Amino acid sequence: MATLLKGRQGLRALGLLGSALQGEVAALGFTAAAPSTGRSTSAAGLSLRDALQAAWARGYAAAALPAGVTEEDKAALSDTRNIGISAHIDSGKTTLTERILFYTGRIHAIHEVRGKDGVGAKMDSMDLEREKGITIQSAATFCRWKDTHINIIDTPGHVDFTIEVERALRVLDGAILVLCSVGGVQSQSITVDRQMRRYDVPRVAFINKLDRAGADPWKVIRQMREKLRLNASAVQIPIGSEDSLKGLVCLVTRKAFMFEGSSGEKVVEVPVPANLQEEMERRRQELVEHVAEVDEQLAEHFVDEQLAEHFVLEEPIDGDMLQEAIRRSVLALKFVPVFMGSAFKNRGVQLLLDGVTDYLPSPLDVNNFALDLDKEEEKVLLPCSRSGPLVALAFKLEEGRFGQLTYMRIYSGVLRKGDNIVNQSNGKRIKVPRLVRMHADELEDITEAAAGDIVAMFGVECSSGDTFCDANTTLAMTSISVPEPVMSLAVAPKARDQSANFSKALNRFTKEDPTFRVAMDAESGQTIISGMGELHLEIYIERMKREYKVDCEVGKPRVNYRETITRRAEFDYLHKKQSGGQGQYGRVTGYVEPLPAGHPTKFEFENGIVGNAIPPNFIPACEKGFREAVNAGQLIGHPVEGVKVTITDGAAHAVDSSELAFKLASMFAFKQAYDKASPVILEPIMNVEITAPNEFQGTVIGDVNRRKGIIMGSEQEGDDVIINAHVPLNEMFGYSTGLRSMTQGKGEFTMEYEAHMPVTGDTQSELTSQYKAARAAAK
Repeated sequence: MATLLKGRQGLRALGLLGSALQGEVAALGFTAAAPSTGRSTSAAGLSLRDALQAAWARGYAAAALPAGVTEEDKAALSDTRNIGISAHIDSGKTTLTERILFYTGRIHAIHEVRGKDGVGAKMDSMDLEREKGITIQSAATFCRWKDTHINIIDTPGHVDFTIEVERALRVLDGAILVLCSVGGVQSQSITVDRQMRRYDVPRVAFINKLDRAGADPWKVIRQMREKLRLNASAVQIPIGSEDSLKGLVCLVTRKAFMFEGSSGEKVVEVPVPANLQEEMERRRQELVEHVAEVDEQLAEHFVDEQLAEHFVLEEPIDGDMLQEAIRRSVLALKFVPVFMGSAFKNRGVQLLLDGVTDYLPSPLDVNNFALDLDKEEEKVLLPCSRSGPLVALAFKLEEGRFGQLTYMRIYSGVLRKGDNIVNQSNGKRIKVPRLVRMHADELEDITEAAAGDIVAMFGVECSSGDTFCDANTTLAMTSISVPEPVMSLAVAPKARDQSANFSKALNRFTKEDPTFRVAMDAESGQTIISGMGELHLEIYIERMKREYKVDCEVGKPRVNYRETITRRAEFDYLHKKQSGGQGQYGRVTGYVEPLPAGHPTKFEFENGIVGNAIPPNFIPACEKGFREAVNAGQLIGHPVEGVKVTITDGAAHAVDSSELAFKLASMFAFKQAYDKASPVILEPIMNVEITAPNEFQGTVIGDVNRRKGIIMGSEQEGDDVIINAHVPLNEMFGYSTGLRSMTQGKGEFTMEYEAHMPVTGDTQSELTSQYKAARAAAK
């Protein structure tokens, strides 16, 4: 206890007891402790510790089950975990998943991601994934660890496939954030953390690759606190490091473990090494303080100075008490316990699985909300119960061997094979033809699934993000956040007889992946595909070739520019046309102005007319006209964003005014004001993180400057330098080849979309000239 009193000063002020608890202790007749014993007893003979525990038990009795949840639900779901494994590329997510499947008995042999046996990891079932050694599609599986049923989704680490992470986190209850012990918190780690925050996903962290030279888990934890702003602390310390990594010490229980057997399958408890005793107590104290900062029940064990003069607890915080406090803090999104190990060397995975059971939520611990479509999308808390109405979300589509495979998370009720259910997005009633559990690309038929399950359904036409309910329910789950594509390519099949398969492939890919878009260029007649980056589009072109036997001709990559205005401008436009019979007449007056930076919408329309200068029934037509006008700007024909249009006046004709007249008037009015509003072109700027040996630092920075990039910072990491820069996407094509040649093949980089920013004056002149020349040539 004395050591606890030396904890953080802020905790001393919390005190041991609330007023009610003090009253209970006093009522038991406690007297001040004699200096010689340091203990106090009640008239009933109870020790102070027993009395306090009894009072705590009364004050913090187990909460009642949530409304709508039955004891049957509790029995069925309290040992279920729906988790995802997410991280920066090459942090070891798929290797970790492979070990989890092996130790839980789902697979009987370990295969490496880039293994020489040519088999590849179980969860990388696509040929492309095995060839490239990366995860492209999230893969689902399930396993059992001791008494816990675990549904796992292994997600890609490459930023081009960020939608796979986004939709997995949308439906999961908890996650494992994997970090490399050498690379630490990297760019995609920050993106994944942001996605976890967006969906309020509790997480544990796993610092992987402790067997690598230069491994430093304490540096990674510091980066988690500084870069990710997480309240994180280790729950383990390693026994040995790098090549000599032998085992781990659990700080919660003060026990040490070694991993024996050819694949580390035997977890053996051993005495804590003498040279680690002091560090164990110091790190445990740090863990207790970090948890106590966010957990009131644990904080109460930090005695204030006044009470400490009278009472001394017989024991400090024990393992069970600390474990419960960590679980409460993780579920409240206030703490991240950090596990350690090496998945490749089979160290620490079983203890991480124990941590998943101990600290991550069951479906009962998570609040899920639906929108009631009958009550203007009012937010409704959805109990995770078999007895509730059926509510299931389709979060991922895949073309399987037997038709479309729809991955679903069931939030409420029971889904049975043969049931009639309703797709809330289009009102269509469908029959469930086949239900399966997924194990990577293998299927296991089931007859029913209930609240808390993640399953797949065959032969149902739907889109990603659709909600399925029973006939009497009008609830819908909130949709998934989909980022805008940043890059486009013109594609066409090389042979005419491949056109049908080409269309089939594009239709399938757009249904599967919301970030993959297809459009026709009205002027050139070309098919334009858009996505999140070079690798993203390259993968789809390769899949067309392999899965649909379509060879594509690919045009030069095209950046998805945007246009915007920089100042307010007025418009006053009269659309008047008379050519026999009913004419067209519509006049709109008002102004356009830029929306403030960071505004959540890209276009805003406001009706500022006082009176009925424009009849109210024509106002929607005006808005429609302005919305169509912003689809193509006048500088280079790209969409206009960040604009607010306000109409203040207008005029209508009793006979000649119509919706079409006001729609056309609005479109021409926008064009009239656009030139006067100082329009600019916006280009996508990428956040680029480059890692290269120190000796190439000057060359790499010089090349970034040549590409019109801005260096945001750099830091040393052993013999490497990590450079952060913001670079226009248009300058990043072919960068991987350039970086390899600059650094003798030793450099690597990752990039993700940062924002659209104005281009320089000379670039704007050049882009505008090219656009005018292309239009003239098309005519």
